[in-house]
Amino acid sequence: MSSNRTHRYIPIKQWSEDERPRERLLRYGKKVLTNAELIAILLRSGNRQESAVDLARRLLEVCDHDLNRLAKMDVREMMKINGMGLAKSLSLVAAFELARRRDQDDNSPDRFIHTADDAYMAFRPHLSDLDHEEFWILLLNKRHKPLRIMRISAGGLDATVVDPRMIFRHALLEKATALIIAHNHPSGALRPSRDDIRLTERIYHLGEQLNITLLDHLIIGHNRYLSFKADGYAPFGNRQSPPLAAE
Repeated sequence: MSSNRTHRYIPIKQWSEDERPRERLLRYGKKVLTNAELIAILLRSGNRQESAVDLARRLLEVCDHDLNRLAKMDVREMMKINGMGLAKSLSLVAAFELARRRDQDDNSPDRFIHTADDAYMAFRPHLSDLDHEEFWILLLNKRHKPLRIMRISAGGLDATVVDPRMIFRHALLEKATALIIAHNHPSGALRPSRDDIRLTERIYHLGEQLNITLLDHLIIGHNRYLSFKADGYAPFGNRQSPPLAAE
């Protein structure tokens, strides 16, 4: 049987210095490297059949070159890919986790929430790479400075159960005067369901009774988001709702 392999494997050590990922990083800087080259540096080595760069390219092909999909993989999933042993898988998972934590550090609780983009940046590290639904709340004071961000519930692939009473229990404990709620859609689809709209209306009206303003509801998926307020979904689309930014 003839082989479909179109190139002979050559170890990176035998490449010219201008082609080796580490040397390219040192000489030209990180921005000139491809995703495969950056991943290859984390992998450190390939195997007997392919270089670290070839392995990185194949890893990206498995994920359709979507770094978000790659970031969602856990160690066991990565190890199912031929050539990805425990050490290599741990290195990549650790690198993506550091990236998520950097996002959290960039969104310090000292920052005020003035726009839906601000709220999205606060929720993104918690909700962007999940393979199941979770529901989170961001509690704010009267100046819209974050008091606490926390998960309320976690569910399956396409649903999670939320008790509004639990949301306002935490809001009252933190003495919050406003809040923003968010949940993710692992599929990436951002359109709210009827249940999403009903839940938002229930939380909105319960907040009115407690004098705690629901400012917005975000649906997050695949590094994008939908804002109930900006897109005019109930309860924000059929009444005069308070501005997201503090006056």
